[in-house]
Amino acid sequence: MTSSKPKSVQTMKPETAAKKLGVLFSATPAEFQAGVVSRDELNELQAKPPAWLTDLRRNGPHPKQVVAAKLGVSISGLARAGITEPLTTAEIEALKAENPEWLEHERAVHAEARKEALRLKQR
Repeated sequence: MTSSKPKSVQTMKPETAAKKLGVLFSATPAEFQAGVVSRDELNELQAKPPAWLTDLRRNGPHPKQVVAAKLGVSISGLARAGITEPLTTAEIEALKAENPEWLEHERAVHAEARKEALRLKQR
């Protein structure tokens, strides 16, 4: 016989939920930071993002993985360039417009690493 236990609700820490949502945890509202997030709540946030989430995704500050992706470099490349703090969308756009030497170099390194990873995967 099978037991009919009620299905338990999967929850996660708000830090984990923020990471899954692609936003900086410290920039989220206090009520989000204070509780736990269920899988259903996370799905709801992804499907129908509230204004604070839409604003964070649009304007930042962004976590390093998002900054790296927007600049077309690796997270290691950001660290080598000395960028350790979250950046806003405006700061990212200013960097792109300025296109400093380190950014060109890190983009080339990142592109080469992706090309090599693809080559190895195709073997």
